[in-house]
Amino acid sequence: MEKIIDENKQGQALVLETKSKSTRKLFLESYGCQMNFSDSEIVASILAKEGFSTTQNLEDADLVLVNTCSIRDKAEQTIRKRLEKYNAVKRINTGMKVGVLGCMAERLKKKFLEEEKIVDLVVGPDAYKDLPNLIKEVDAGREAVNVILSKDETYGDIAPVRLGGNGVSAFVSITRGCDNMCTFCVVPFTRG
Repeated sequence: MEKIIDENKQGQALVLETKSKSTRKLFLESYGCQMNFSDSEIVASILAKEGFSTTQNLEDADLVLVNTCSIRDKAEQTIRKRLEKYNAVKRINTGMKVGVLGCMAERLKKKFLEEEKIVDLVVGPDAYKDLPNLIKEVDAGREAVNVILSKDETYGDIAPVRLGGNGVSAFVSITRGCDNMCTFCVVPFTRG
């Protein structure tokens, strides 16, 4: 039986148990394939070690991250609308930082940072371990980007938090990209 991400989970904010040492709030949404939801679990784990706890309330967030899909135009348009919403809240909460993760970040990094100036942080699918350093750059008032694709990064040493919550199922990565270079496929260019 094929496991498909429930459409109701698209764009649902990730919520983890709050730890006492948490000092900053993270609002993390995921769109797209199962790989993006798996990557969000990895990102949440990395940032929890950096003192972030999650929130479902966008207005409370210190850092807003959206894990993106670049396969279909509808997915990209949905992300753009979410970025508009984030930036409207950012005008009120001026300390909030906004970042784009995943495939769309890989493909549109220059447009997001230099042309449109709608995000503070752009992180490709193989650079999540660099998030703590990139966040320090953003906190210092600089834009931060890392979209370098890696043939070696598997995140095998990261214990991801689990989104499902049922304790029975989990995402298991069997590959992080593809090198077939099919003419119709964006995966080698966005996931490596």
